[in-house]
Amino acid sequence: MIERGIKPSKLYLPHDESFVGGRLIDYLAAHFSHISLASWQRRFDSGLISLERGEPLKQDSPYLAGQTILYYRQVENEPIIPFEPNILHLDEHLLVVDKPHFLPVTPSGRYVSQTLLAKLRNHPDLQQLAVNDISPLHRLDKDTAGVMLLSVNPSSRACYHALFADRHIHKTYHAIAPTRSDLSYPFHIHSRLERGEPFFLTKTTQGEPNAHTMIELIENNGAFSLYRLTPVTGKKHQLRVHMASLGMPLLNDNFYPTVKPKGTTDFAKPLKLLAKSIAFIDPITQQARRFDSQLRLIKKSN
Repeated sequence: MIERGIKPSKLYLPHDESFVGGRLIDYLAAHFSHISLASWQRRFDSGLISLERGEPLKQDSPYLAGQTILYYRQVENEPIIPFEPNILHLDEHLLVVDKPHFLPVTPSGRYVSQTLLAKLRNHPDLQQLAVNDISPLHRLDKDTAGVMLLSVNPSSRACYHALFADRHIHKTYHAIAPTRSDLSYPFHIHSRLERGEPFFLTKTTQGEPNAHTMIELIENNGAFSLYRLTPVTGKKHQLRVHMASLGMPLLNDNFYPTVKPKGTTDFAKPLKLLAKSIAFIDPITQQARRFDSQLRLIKKSN
């Protein structure tokens, strides 16, 4: 069952004596204490709570221990992302798209329907696909735009996932950042990156390097220049942290080197980071494949 391109979550009802004989809605309101009873009432009234076989449940449905139910996540006042993905390629195994800036790949936090996955499952040109079969093969930050691979065939998904796990994927990025003409390009940076504080940040620490990025200067445009970034490893926020550590923070970066206040997102000022290309040897055909983003970065006043 899919609601607006969103897969439901499953919840097993345990043998909780305090709810046996009572209403399911009361258990949900207690179990998810951050969600109001009124919100659960609206979900029941909208048919967003059901049995696994798809039968909608009602507000007065009893709590039945041992039962598994399906429910849809909802976010009050979910921000609207006014950008749509562009389909670059589709075959029996792979879907390749250009992800716009600001769009999360999968549901998280404040975003449920405003995600790449939900938008693709509702895309008019992809209705021939089983929505459950569209699955991301790798991650791309919400703030980053560019080329991304998704699987559309569960039978071949594992072999494409293995390309990423075994580092057999070659990715390049374009970025706009302050100009440093004193570096010798291509410039290689190695460092040790670990989870930072708050949890969504990455920090540089002492120790054996676990992150490696190659930086090339494509075009010197005065104060800001266009760079090609090649991540040899794939740590979270690696490119952003490495560039900031060199005194070259990416233009419009809300995290590095300083976290901007929440709610300061400006659609006119996207992070100047673009996943420009992705190349690999296809594990099924053994042919070399490469996909390039049709997007380009433009320097605008920050």
